[in-house]
Amino acid sequence: MSLKIAIGGKGGVGKTTVTALLARSLAADTRNTVIAIDADPVANLAAGLGIPEDQPIRPVSELSELIAERTGAKPGTMGGFFTLNPKVDDIPDRFSLERDGVKLLVMGTVQTGGSGCICPESTILKALMTHLVLYRDDIVIMDMEAGIEHLGRATSSSVDALVIVVNPGARSRAAAEKIRKLGRDIGIKKIIVLGNRVNGPEDEELIRQSLPGFEILGFLPEDQEIVTADREGRRPHEDLKTAPSELSTIVDKLIALKR
Repeated sequence: MSLKIAIGGKGGVGKTTVTALLARSLAADTRNTVIAIDADPVANLAAGLGIPEDQPIRPVSELSELIAERTGAKPGTMGGFFTLNPKVDDIPDRFSLERDGVKLLVMGTVQTGGSGCICPESTILKALMTHLVLYRDDIVIMDMEAGIEHLGRATSSSVDALVIVVNPGARSRAAAEKIRKLGRDIGIKKIIVLGNRVNGPEDEELIRQSLPGFEILGFLPEDQEIVTADREGRRPHEDLKTAPSELSTIVDKLIALKR
């Protein structure tokens, strides 16, 4: 199946851990390859997926020789002439690391000229995201920073959903409103909330009441296993059967978006 999900949220809400659990669960439940995109400047999705530290993955934005070859311009430069539609279809398979049916691809950041610069690195990243969303017949789940800036108008309308991870904290809930506006501005049609680290019905109701007009995907409870796994330097819920039952329900709802 083809399913494209972007995950956003304020720092500290558990967005990356949620992304990793969803990617692993989607791979297990659908038996499809899942491409997990780490598009957050603070890249740590590898740890959540259980990819060992001794298997470093090079961000796409740092593939200098490949970028120069595909765009015709040296990375780190601005202006001049270079191709705006470089070949990128081989990048997901060549430069990803896989575990348990999930291929991790790290986008990286553009160091020169800011996130909106017209430069070889940003051209590759935008072309790659367009390829992944529009032309890959895979499940693609993207761990985005709050600004969801790797997604442009050309691809956003084809994203099946933007899932905003929130917790009961006031700042997290306020960030959800800003992220929804950003998502709407670039044309994402379905924007939903996933409550994380909730402690019972009171927290769930607080999220519902404070975010009127949002569709709620579901709630994941506070989970001591995630804290313990972080301390021990391993991925949480090595056996997904030990994960909260709510995770399976949420995954079913995401799959249902394509039915």
